[in-house]
Amino acid sequence: MMMAIDYNDPGVMEEFNVIQLMEYDEVVAELAQSGVRAPADMGDMDVKLMLVELRTVMKGGGSGSSGSGSSSGSNDSPPTKFGSRFEEMLWTKPVFRDMYDALKSSGDHNRMNVAAEYCNEPEGARSRYMSSYGTFLDEVETALNARPEVTTPRVRFGGFPANMGEYGLRMTLEALGGIEDMSVQVSDDGITLVGEVQFESVEVAKVAIEQYDGMDMGMGDTLKMVSI
Repeated sequence: MMMAIDYNDPGVMEEFNVIQLMEYDEVVAELAQSGVRAPADMGDMDVKLMLVELRTVMKGGGSGSSGSGSSSGSNDSPPTKFGSRFEEMLWTKPVFRDMYDALKSSGDHNRMNVAAEYCNEPEGARSRYMSSYGTFLDEVETALNARPEVTTPRVRFGGFPANMGEYGLRMTLEALGGIEDMSVQVSDDGITLVGEVQFESVEVAKVAIEQYDGMDMGMGDTLKMVSI
């Protein structure tokens, strides 16, 4: 599953009831349209629950798992494991998320599909769509690489080694400036820490993002620090 959601939420239940009436192939097709591939061995109900969760994520609903820090993070917490690179980009690249939301609002399903495919398979997408969507693919790449303006002291992070623990991570980040609040949890694979931190000022948040976002920690991935 992509995230923990509250099935007592009326909005979630409404989605669930609608999706219950859909055919399996319709559900798989909608997941694929958003860049999420349902495993071939996944049963009918599990696929439908996956779509419930995806729709909830796209609408900004649901409730993430609480962290193990001093206080809980926001209700819009990311999953500890992403179902696809496209889903990861929606959570970790705000400029791309804004672009995708604009496409969704305008009903531009073709570009939505191209953007999702580009996130999941950049080379394949360029090969398939370069002649028709070359300029748009460049815009997607720019959005994926863009750093949003830092306007709040709150930062979402991921990728720090789990063996640092909350205490070690807090000490590391406090070297940059004061911390007012932090929530931390271990990723599903047990390798990294994810969560949110609120620094004492926007200036400290900017320094943290500048110093750590994109840093290679030697575990096959890079740190992510995103202003929220």
